[in-house]
Amino acid sequence: MRHGDIDIDTANGLKFLRKRIKATNIPSSCLDETINIATWNIREFGKKNREEASIHYIAEIINQFDLVAITELRDNLEDLKRVMHLLGRYWDVVYSDYIDDPGGNKERMAFVFDKRAVVFTGLAAELDPSRVKTESGEYLSKINWWRSPYMVSFSSGSFDFVMIMAHIRWGRSTRSRLGPLNLLADWINQRRESSFAVDKDIILLGDFNITSKRSSLFKAVTSKGLRLPNALSKRKIGTNLSQARFYDQILHYPTHPERFTENAGVLDFYGGDEANIEQYFPGKGLSKTKFTYQLSDHLPLWAQVNVDLEEDELNQILRG
Repeated sequence: MRHGDIDIDTANGLKFLRKRIKATNIPSSCLDETINIATWNIREFGKKNREEASIHYIAEIINQFDLVAITELRDNLEDLKRVMHLLGRYWDVVYSDYIDDPGGNKERMAFVFDKRAVVFTGLAAELDPSRVKTESGEYLSKINWWRSPYMVSFSSGSFDFVMIMAHIRWGRSTRSRLGPLNLLADWINQRRESSFAVDKDIILLGDFNITSKRSSLFKAVTSKGLRLPNALSKRKIGTNLSQARFYDQILHYPTHPERFTENAGVLDFYGGDEANIEQYFPGKGLSKTKFTYQLSDHLPLWAQVNVDLEEDELNQILRG
């Protein structure tokens, strides 16, 4: 991508970042055949204006993919607009509203996508939790997500699908996350079984604050059939900067065994070494914590989707 008129430090930082990206081995997507999707929690994105260099780095990372789910976007959209300007006219964004209280943390969610590869097809809505009728006759939910998950419909190649993004609150304990994750699994399963569902091909992704794939939290969100793509089920590194925690996930209903390719992973822009911060921000003396407010404390999780399975589907029909 073209970054325009930048200073020497930002140019050097971009060169270092591109080395980190190259080490990730993200394959190029192919129009109408594959798309590369990602989920990225960009720490408090918009709460405080980032350095100009940070905007360039964030745009460079997003540009590696065709469709990126961004969590922790805040009410102020100015930094998002700066990123979209750098990405250029082929890129677009669909984002949610925010809740103006401490529980919602004034957070939005956004899908940023390359219009040459992915088409927005009309559905964009926040998920409402299931409700039950009370003795007073009101319909109320027993539990909520604090920050409502966000779903948007897309199309690419011969693949129509719905993306659902969630940011599950950390809460006071692991147990406090179980209810929202079970509710999310139930909601998606019920909607998928509905005859009026926009599409039964659903991809769920985002920050679930799951510490391990062996935890009760992971079992909760996958309790109704959602599964990791095969390539991600093998991964041994997490998405926090130390790569020890599996906070972020990409899950789907395996409607077709070849839907995801064997390409997936984590884009490690940090490199596991605090000394690398100087490569991005020379002379600034940024601590690791301050660095996370310029890029993030999460690494993007990505996977490649096969959007051209028409031949396989025709063969299945012919086989009966």
